[in-house]
Amino acid sequence: MGQGRTARFFVIAVALLSACSPITSSASAEEAVRIAAPTLDPADTRTSATAILAGGCFWGVEGVFSHVRGVARIQSGYHGGTADDATYDAVSGGDTDHAEAVRITYDPRVVSYGSLLRIFFSVVTDPTTLNAQGPDTGRQYRSAIIPANASQRRVAAAYIAELERGTYWSAPIVTRVEAPLTFYPAEAYHQNFMEAHPTHGYIRRWDQPKLANFRAMYPTLYRTAPAP
Repeated sequence: MGQGRTARFFVIAVALLSACSPITSSASAEEAVRIAAPTLDPADTRTSATAILAGGCFWGVEGVFSHVRGVARIQSGYHGGTADDATYDAVSGGDTDHAEAVRITYDPRVVSYGSLLRIFFSVVTDPTTLNAQGPDTGRQYRSAIIPANASQRRVAAAYIAELERGTYWSAPIVTRVEAPLTFYPAEAYHQNFMEAHPTHGYIRRWDQPKLANFRAMYPTLYRTAPAP
């Protein structure tokens, strides 16, 4: 193996060990919360739509949504900053405006935008922790919804207001609806990470419980084979 390829594989190996946070935290994985479906969730007859969500380390967010019926493609990436620093090294330092996020391409005739948000709030993200999810802390791990159009913005804002009026969490909701900016795909080794590394310590402790919760709570929306 050439020296250049050796260095490249070393960089990737280090990234796989250090991405997101180590599993030394004594905190437990987020518990699923049963919540009502959004009241405002208009029908969409298009064959394809896009949603961008940020809910902590993108490994688990991508891992859960890849198993949702109607999702055709999902991609981990960075949203909220510039192209110059849309890299894992820069974003993970917490010094950019990016959030680790996922871009979901889905068929709204099969799964509605409101259903995606319901999954997001109930099993993917803890909407009450500011700039933190599970063992991960920093603005890059904030909980945020990035609507692609005015309809998605209305659904997201109305749903957050409904959830705030409920008694689902003991702390206020801090998830924010952010203005859509450029989404930058993450490095190749982050894509489909949960599927490719099911025995990774972080995945087993923090993300597989989310997938199990999704399967148990939304059996009609769960599919075994993940989206690419």
